[in-house]
Amino acid sequence: MGVRKVLIGQFEHTIDAKGRINFPAKFREDMGDRFILTKGLDNCIAVYSLEEWGRWEEKLRSLPDSKSRQLKRFFFASATDVEPDKQGRILIPAVLREYAGLEKDVVVIGASDRAEIWDAGRWAADNEDLTSDQMAELMDSLNF
Repeated sequence: MGVRKVLIGQFEHTIDAKGRINFPAKFREDMGDRFILTKGLDNCIAVYSLEEWGRWEEKLRSLPDSKSRQLKRFFFASATDVEPDKQGRILIPAVLREYAGLEKDVVVIGASDRAEIWDAGRWAADNEDLTSDQMAELMDSLNF
């Protein structure tokens, strides 16, 4: 496996009538020609490079089925392989758009080992309530 890319940044886009968004060029460069979309936590869409998806899959496979079957169902049943078109657009399947509440305005963020696609309103609301003190407390709890 190659050098791991760290995905950073935030990009605002609009979904077109066919359910496509222009996926950020920077992320396309880092993730390659094809990548995986699936349900993410917090009602967003998680976007993995094929390499990172392979790592994720191996982690889940290494767990006993009794502990991982629900995770496997959640992530794999909704997963789809996408390839940007010549304009850099990707089609987000209806099931994923519905899960994430995507209708028009979206935010694509870098989240270290993956990108995430959020409804812009939900992204703003989730971040509105975060405080520096909460982040410091979380960092302390992780011994960061």
